[in-house]
Amino acid sequence: MKRLVDFKHNRQTREQLTSNARAFADRRQPVGDLRPAAVVITVYEDEGQAAVMLTRRAGHLRAHGGQWALPGGRIDSGESAEQAALRELHEEVNLSLDTSHIIATLDDYITRSGYVITPVVVWSDVDGSHLVPNPGEVDSIHPFHFSELCRGDSPNLETIPQSERQVVSMNYQDDAIYAPTGAMLYQFREVAIFGGFIRVLDFEQPLFAWQ
Repeated sequence: MKRLVDFKHNRQTREQLTSNARAFADRRQPVGDLRPAAVVITVYEDEGQAAVMLTRRAGHLRAHGGQWALPGGRIDSGESAEQAALRELHEEVNLSLDTSHIIATLDDYITRSGYVITPVVVWSDVDGSHLVPNPGEVDSIHPFHFSELCRGDSPNLETIPQSERQVVSMNYQDDAIYAPTGAMLYQFREVAIFGGFIRVLDFEQPLFAWQ
C-alpha cells in the first residue's frame, strides 16, 4: 500500500484510496444482541480538494442531537451494510449513489449504546456545495478536507476512570470529533490515505456517547 500524496479530488486519488482500502483485511463483528448499523465515509469534492463529508446532527434529535456524525443509521431487515449506507446517504443529504461508487468497507465498531457499525467508504463526483440536508435529521453538511484530516495533531487519546481503554478523537477546525465517528475517521486516514494499518475497535467513546 502507498501513501496518498495528492489531496486533489481526481481519478488518481480515487484509485489510490481504492487500492489501499481494498488491500486492508477489514473485520466484521458478531451482531448477537447488538443492533446492526452502517455509516458512509463519503469522499467528495469541496473547492477542488478531496474531503470527507461530515454532518451536524439535527439539534432536536433525541439521541446525540447536534453532534458531529457521518451519514448513517440502522440496517433494515434484508439489507446489506452497503445498501443501508447508500440509503441513509440519500435520506440524510439527498445524495443518490449506486454500488459502483463503493470503494471498500472498514472495521466494524461496537458502540456503548448497543450498535455494531460498519463503515462503508464511497466516492462521489458531486460538488458538495449542491447538497441539501434533510432538516429532519441533519442541520448542516461540512467538508473535512484531507489536508486537515492528515495534520499531525490528531488523534487525541484521553484516559478516563470509567474505562481501561483510551478515548480517541480527531481534531476538526476548533472542535474535536470523538469515537465512534472519530475512530472510523482515524482508521480511514491511516488505511486509505496513508496506506498503513490500524485497528480501532479497542478505542473508547467519551461518556456522553454511552447512551
